[in-house]
Amino acid sequence: MKATRNFRRPRVLIVGCGDVGMRCVPLLQRAHVFALTSHAERSAELRAAGVSPLVGDLDERRSLKRLAGLAPTVLHLAPPQKTGDDDRRTRALLSALAMRRPRAVSGTHGTRATVAPVGRLRRARASWAQARPLPRPLPEPADIVPDGLRRAAASRAPLRFVYASTTGVYGDCGGAWIDETRVTEPANARAKRRVSAEQQLRRATARGSIVASIARIPGIYAANRLPLARLEKRTPALVDADDVYTNHIHADDLAAILVRLATRGRPARVVHASDDSSLKMGEYFDLVADAFGLARAPRITRAQAEEQIEPTLLSFMRESRRLVNRRLKEELGVRLRYPSVEDFLREAAGAGEVSKDAP
Repeated sequence: MKATRNFRRPRVLIVGCGDVGMRCVPLLQRAHVFALTSHAERSAELRAAGVSPLVGDLDERRSLKRLAGLAPTVLHLAPPQKTGDDDRRTRALLSALAMRRPRAVSGTHGTRATVAPVGRLRRARASWAQARPLPRPLPEPADIVPDGLRRAAASRAPLRFVYASTTGVYGDCGGAWIDETRVTEPANARAKRRVSAEQQLRRATARGSIVASIARIPGIYAANRLPLARLEKRTPALVDADDVYTNHIHADDLAAILVRLATRGRPARVVHASDDSSLKMGEYFDLVADAFGLARAPRITRAQAEEQIEPTLLSFMRESRRLVNRRLKEELGVRLRYPSVEDFLREAAGAGEVSKDAP
């Protein structure tokens, strides 16, 4: 009976099941969740969370063979490789998923039947239906999974794909408010690889092999992802005149958005996974410092920052934009748990739920 129940459960594959991916797991309710991990030592942690681990590496195509036909819904949360302008990892994942194995089908009483190609099954079913009506399958309990996931599992639609991209694809927008129609102008190789991934997914969606939705994600924060260590090290921020606008999303809200995209996202549609905040980078650091009784970050000019700040952090100080999140609310119907950074900080400071090891 246990094997039958597992077979009947909709399957979801999470590729890159880190902090945000683990937050997605409980939101998937009783779906059978698989996670691709390149670290075998994480298998016990994933099993403890009710996830079936699959050890594989997006940089090693041979290790991805088991992904073919595994699940009708995929959350792709893994970052690109660290070099080049083309996202080779997304290319490898799409190639592995394209080699879809024939599906196993349930018998009329929920038992596993033989495996056959989809086309042959359809022809056989049509022939059987003409000969005699098939009995109705046993009803599935309504509380197993959300309606959207149940429909996706039952349909023959292309694989449902959600990609976690970045708002870095826009480059510097001079602090302007932008929506998802803004042309991408990536300013560094890291953002170019994200644009490459998005383009691959759009082409695959146009071919009909997948139905991909794309979340462009700004800075992620949570109790374990606050810049407390940076504040304690007295890392400088820019003076207000030189400062840049940044955007934010709480990790729990992000997980909810990604799961919602899996059932309600439109094909090849981009959505800003951003809260309602409108903060400059220095303002964000000041809010965190004040909430936890730390000294505010010292301020320096942009010219000084070019000499004192390490290159990766400095790259974020060169891009300024503010995100419109209308699609998130109107198309997906998302209600944010933390509409602003201030909402979270008031709650977290009172509860003491912070980690000083956060970046």
